[in-house]
Amino acid sequence: MSETDRLIDLETRLTHLDDTLEALDRVVIAQQDRIERLERALERVLSDQQSLRDELPDDIDNKPPPHY
Repeated sequence: MSETDRLIDLETRLTHLDDTLEALDRVVIAQQDRIERLERALERVLSDQQSLRDELPDDIDNKPPPHY
């Protein structure tokens, strides 16, 4: 293999690695965006749950019904 062929092969590999790195970067960015949306949604659900819990009267009996 000549020096020119070797250099072309290395440049080709570098180009493929750059493309792969950019694709992985896009995936990581998309995953981070999704994680942040899911965290916000979870915070809303927990807040709604706490609001509902706060609206319940304090004297509710949490025992299972008699047929259990």
